[in-house]
Amino acid sequence: MALTRFERFLASMLRGAVGMLFAVFQLLAPRRGADRSVRRLPPITNPLLRVPAMRLARMIRRREVTSVEVVQTYIDRIQEINPLINAMVKDRFSLALQEAAQVDKLIEEETGGEDVLEDRLPLLGVPFTVKEAFSLQGMPNSTGLVSRRGVISATDAPPVALLKRAGAIPLGVTNCSELCMWLESHNRLYGITNNPYDLERIPGGSSGGEGSILGGGGSVIGVGSDVGGSIRIPAFFNGIFGHKPTSGVVSNGGQFPPPSGQQPGFLCTGPMCRYAQDLLPMLRVMGGANADRLSLSSEVDLKRLRFFSVPHDGGSPLVSPVDQQLVQAQRRVVERLEADLGVKVQQLKIPQLKYSFQIWSAMMGAPGKDGKPTSFAELMSDHGKKVWPLWEMAKWTVGLSKHTVAAIGLVLVEMFQRAQPTQFILQQKESLQKDLEELLGTDGVLLYPSHPHLAPKHHHPLFTPFNFSYTGIFNILGLPVTQCPLGLSAEGLPLGLQLVVGKQQDRLSLATAVFLEKTFGGWRDPGSIATATTQLDTSRGMSTTT
Repeated sequence: MALTRFERFLASMLRGAVGMLFAVFQLLAPRRGADRSVRRLPPITNPLLRVPAMRLARMIRRREVTSVEVVQTYIDRIQEINPLINAMVKDRFSLALQEAAQVDKLIEEETGGEDVLEDRLPLLGVPFTVKEAFSLQGMPNSTGLVSRRGVISATDAPPVALLKRAGAIPLGVTNCSELCMWLESHNRLYGITNNPYDLERIPGGSSGGEGSILGGGGSVIGVGSDVGGSIRIPAFFNGIFGHKPTSGVVSNGGQFPPPSGQQPGFLCTGPMCRYAQDLLPMLRVMGGANADRLSLSSEVDLKRLRFFSVPHDGGSPLVSPVDQQLVQAQRRVVERLEADLGVKVQQLKIPQLKYSFQIWSAMMGAPGKDGKPTSFAELMSDHGKKVWPLWEMAKWTVGLSKHTVAAIGLVLVEMFQRAQPTQFILQQKESLQKDLEELLGTDGVLLYPSHPHLAPKHHHPLFTPFNFSYTGIFNILGLPVTQCPLGLSAEGLPLGLQLVVGKQQDRLSLATAVFLEKTFGGWRDPGSIATATTQLDTSRGMSTTT
């Protein structure tokens, strides 16, 4: 659907206003003190850091390597890269090594054989990391709020507990945006997290610390949460895999802030991994008994699936156009699906997607059984002194606010937000839900951009605040989605796209992700990128560094 003359005028006005605001921001924003000559991480040298989690677990069970060796290898990598990316905000390395030693002793004493261990403890001895917004016993749980600086978790969030029960060993907690409601992982408690592919760019949010530590090779599997793209955007920007499951499969318990209003139906906890093959077993563990709803053990024949491709949202004036490198990457996926699987990918336009942001915003603010959702201003005050956004903004300009400018801005936006969604937006949501569920059914996979931009530079998303709607719309619809890396751009930044499937059909997108990993190479070590320039190997559909 083409833009109307008024929508084109509105888009031009918005771009002009954003340009002026950005110029003012450049004058007022505090300068970063990091050494800007260092833009990339050191390359991975230990081969254990290139082994998928499930294979590591098998090697540990077979005594080909000890858990202590694996855990120490990841500790060494984190200590090497974390001063550059600021992803892990609190570690538990000493405890992790003690737990790894206990794992090795358990394996030595096990008499039932490898199969018994695999069935009972599928992730035995494998290290993992956790977003700081989740409870991890003995670790901070502030969600970047200065007033929660002293909060220490006494218990584990349910999905974290299930991973530990499966034998996995937590290394520590990672940074997130203030109160998990922004796509840059920055707060006044832990500071700002950097993208491992370019330290001057963002890792996304709110699970950006997870994305960064995984993308940098400091972790192999991790736990994230997603209410508007907070797993998928960091997974995209950091060149890894991330899965937002069908709503209600993985428990959202043990997170701060807790969802309210209708938000419990939109928030999803899910796995973030460097290797596609680890997504399904992680989901099976994290889902517990609920994972049975997804039939994850059923075989998927990709040649029998129906594939659809939607290249953009139809041209919302609030959202940036999709970068042409991402458009081309999605076209290459279509070409490979058709050439390798013999399927026909149907190109579609879905007009309701143009209203994705309005739908997300309206539904996130809608009342639920417990009444209206807790306001962002209330969450920022955390039962303390009321937050006055204009006063906080004034304090921020002179470096005295305890909040980030993004969080202050969200409170300002909230003040002017409509109390109830319009009937038109509700109609768009309902028709989109119906159309997509009918389209996807039990055998459909939709290709859709993960974000209109490659990983932006720090603070730049303040001037494109609605771009997350490419991911947020699927939280409202409750559909499972997998983010897949697709090689690197001309700037050496990750490319990617989303795979959207019908409710409880998670296995379809996970199987397609494994295919795309084999076809396009999956995660790339950011430290092994020789230059910031890449060439596209069109014969293989992969980007290779020069």
